[in-house]
Amino acid sequence: MVIVACLTVAGFSLGQSATLAQKQQRLLFIGNSLTYANELPELVQTLAKAGGVDVICKSIALPDYSLEDHWNKGEALRVIRAGGWSLVILQQGPSALPESQVLLREYTKRFDGEIKRAGARTALYMVWPSKARFQDFDGVSRSYTNAAADVGGLLLPAGDAWRAAWALDPALALYSADDFHPSREGTYLAALVIVRRAFGIAPDRLPAPGIKPDVARLLRQAATR
Repeated sequence: MVIVACLTVAGFSLGQSATLAQKQQRLLFIGNSLTYANELPELVQTLAKAGGVDVICKSIALPDYSLEDHWNKGEALRVIRAGGWSLVILQQGPSALPESQVLLREYTKRFDGEIKRAGARTALYMVWPSKARFQDFDGVSRSYTNAAADVGGLLLPAGDAWRAAWALDPALALYSADDFHPSREGTYLAALVIVRRAFGIAPDRLPAPGIKPDVARLLRQAATR
């Protein structure tokens, strides 16, 4: 299991960073290896700090875990119920298959009830299919979009941004060597989407640690599409 605590400087919802920049926000990520790969929560911290927003992040992420697994294990529920969160970010696998879509939506609703009772807002971190199931991108997008709409939650469409990036340059290496988990560039693009959607921070203001400048430029463009 990966539990990450991270300190940064952040706001909360799109268009509100100026209003909330001086109020510390607390983000809780609940997911699996697609959340903790390349230390996504810490990268969100770094980018949010660069954008002038103050955030504390915690991540509860276990390999191959679904939201149903997290619900049944109980740890995520205990942390949510402890309160003090601004945004709880839920992530499952690609969830393109019909049965997976049903489970994503069902457990998003269950978690959302607890999240709202704790005074926070729900967000859905849309991921992507494996390279071998590239045809599932539409299904992944639809699944996460519907789950967010079900609860009036905030959609963080990283998977859609990956496709926008490939429209700019099909050679961009967003997958890692296993053709499923993100490369550093894939995680960077996901983090750009999160800070833009959650905090209203323009990607063109943000650093790109360890990424070539020309690649970073394309990823920043994709994050705004």
